[in-house]
Amino acid sequence: MISKLSKIFFILTLGIAFSNCAQSTDKSVTAKEKKVLLISPEELQARIDTIVLIDVRTPQEYNSGHLKNAVNIDYFDADFVNKVNKLDKNKDVYIYCKSGNRSGKAADKLEKSGFIKVYDLQGGITNWNKKNLEIIN
Repeated sequence: MISKLSKIFFILTLGIAFSNCAQSTDKSVTAKEKKVLLISPEELQARIDTIVLIDVRTPQEYNSGHLKNAVNIDYFDADFVNKVNKLDKNKDVYIYCKSGNRSGKAADKLEKSGFIKVYDLQGGITNWNKKNLEIIN
């Protein structure tokens, strides 16, 4: 009798353990596993000459001042996904907007499109300006 109860207890415990594993959401994703990472203005400035940099603001915003080497691909353009899909998905891509809102949404689209790693400028060009970093007019 004790043997049967021990077996039942063991099986129930094992079942609960497996069901908890199956239901858990992965909230502990490490930075290495994440495809979208925030990057500070200072870190971006240090890499700016060797990266693929996308300004996801409107053409009017872009023309009012943008970061060095940035290519403008407007997030609101109906063809946004098709345009970014022409880029090499195996290369790291850096994006920014005015405050980080659009670029966050754009980063999600890039990740879903299969880009390996996307860096999003924390606080956008507004934060960049606060640090008095170079803007191209």
